[in-house]
Amino acid sequence: MNIQWYPGHMTKAKRAMKEDIKLIDLVIELVDARVPLSSRNPDIDSLAAGKARMVLLNKSDLADERLNAQWAAWFEAKGIHVVKIDARNKGTLKQVQGVVQQACRDKIERDRKRGILNRPIRTMVVGIPNVGKSTFINSFAGKACAKTGNKPGVTKGNQWIRLNKTLELLDTPGILWPRFDDQSVGLKLALIGSINDQILNKDELAGQCIRILKEQYPGTLLKRFDLETEDKEPAAILEDIARARSCLMKGGELDVARASALLLDDFRAGKLGRVTLEQPGE
Repeated sequence: MNIQWYPGHMTKAKRAMKEDIKLIDLVIELVDARVPLSSRNPDIDSLAAGKARMVLLNKSDLADERLNAQWAAWFEAKGIHVVKIDARNKGTLKQVQGVVQQACRDKIERDRKRGILNRPIRTMVVGIPNVGKSTFINSFAGKACAKTGNKPGVTKGNQWIRLNKTLELLDTPGILWPRFDDQSVGLKLALIGSINDQILNKDELAGQCIRILKEQYPGTLLKRFDLETEDKEPAAILEDIARARSCLMKGGELDVARASALLLDDFRAGKLGRVTLEQPGE
């Protein structure tokens, strides 16, 4: 399954980010806690060179908590401040302001020595499509500042948002990179919804989802759909899901396409349980 998706607006967005980075004190990178490495744009490290760094493990409520802790430790070992969040839950964002201050401690001290007091910290919020940047900004600000959506590519341009006297955020569009050299990365991004579904074969993607769940989280499909899956191939399991959920076409034929979409929707919404698709050190 070959997956590539790089709309033209992403090239323009990347150029704008390179210009704006000169104004930035801190780069806040949102990653999906279910795929913390695959959901990192490798271009961000070079773009943010010399800047304070912070990673928000978003959708951590959907990810395996044991692996959330391991990934947080992995990022912290690289000198990156980390907070586990659910961008829709304001309660999980309470730590963010304090960690921002901690990450920018050296900058604040330099300003103080130069007699510059209370200058807002300017942060750039970055991440791949559909990782939850705009939802985070709106929840953090307590008001609708940025457009949100459950599909990739909603934010198309950069916009400054002043949260308070101490913090300004620059919201940026979600950008990928031109080519996935490792197709397992493209697969994981497709599974979490960061690739436009319209270019994907959902039946094949659902089959890959089943393979991963059987290998890494056995019993998940049994629990959700009350199906025995141990000795069955993904195609047969999708047919069983179609029967279990009455996904039928005219004449009673199984609607496997609908069952595939249902399975992917359940996975993305966390209805199959807390699942993380990669581990540190893989």
